Amino acid sequence: MTQPSRRRLLAAAALALAAGAVQAQPQAWPSKPVTLIAPFPAGGPLDAVARAVAEQLGAGLKQTVVVDNRAGATGNIGAQAVARAPGDGYTLLLTLDTSLTANPALYGKRMGFDVERDLRPVATTASFSQMLVVTPASGIQDFKGFIDQARKGLNYGSAGNASPGHLTMEALGSLIHAQLNHVPYRGNAPAVTDLLGGQIPAGFVAIPSVAQHVSAGRLKALAVSGSKRSPLAPQVPTVEELGLAGATTDFSFVLMAPKGTPDAIVKRLHEETARALAQEGVAQRLRALDMVPVNAGPEQTATLLREGRVRWTRVIQERRITADQ
Repeated sequence: MTQPSRRRLLAAAALALAAGAVQAQPQAWPSKPVTLIAPFPAGGPLDAVARAVAEQLGAGLKQTVVVDNRAGATGNIGAQAVARAPGDGYTLLLTLDTSLTANPALYGKRMGFDVERDLRPVATTASFSQMLVVTPASGIQDFKGFIDQARKGLNYGSAGNASPGHLTMEALGSLIHAQLNHVPYRGNAPAVTDLLGGQIPAGFVAIPSVAQHVSAGRLKALAVSGSKRSPLAPQVPTVEELGLAGATTDFSFVLMAPKGTPDAIVKRLHEETARALAQEGVAQRLRALDMVPVNAGPEQTATLLREGRVRWTRVIQERRITADQ
């Protein structure tokens, strides 16, 4: 090969490498629509948060962010799709934190992916808690009376097996050594219907589904599980205020990306998510669902998930909780 030919070849190779480097720069992202997978049914709280965040994310990224509901297996189906997606910033996951903290202990290898190996945290978007309610016919007048009855034996309902209400009650039961019998329902609505009908005497349930019934006196609220009082029922004390700080249970919706997603894209996603949550319109939509906007980045979210896995693995093992088949 002649010297000029060698120089031309090297120059061409250098140009190709430079072009590839330019294409690989995060500044080129996003150049097409982004898919945000919500692994629970449309119309629920997670879906509402996903759509509120997606709308603002799209505005910030100047690209369409499409919400794709892929429900099933307590969040595993949608999460698995993201875990197996390319780490290019075009497929994201917004899910309930227990899908990534309790599910590994419930499903094991049946999840089809490894939470820590295959996903990386981006942000925590919102938090919420559960409300402990009892029926007037139960005869339970206060939180102490509930504990006394729970230690003797008590039926309770929740939105379903391994739902936030189920996990919250069993965490409390583990702490107070309660004898509890869980009655799982397919969602909060049928659980609340049976509470109002007297078929079950108690339950930890989503606050928006019972706040009006508490105000009307059809149900009695004893406590909320969260670290702060509920925006929809500020008169109801937290379990910590009632002397059981160890029973405090907050739940969160977390934004995740496939492992391998570049740091620059994760940083941009967190920044745009924080900007979205700071919008008053988004905050109002969350407060209407009894949720509190949270601006937590990748490291804080990773810590939240690690601590959640430790806690729920212990509770699941102690209380012998099993996954739906």
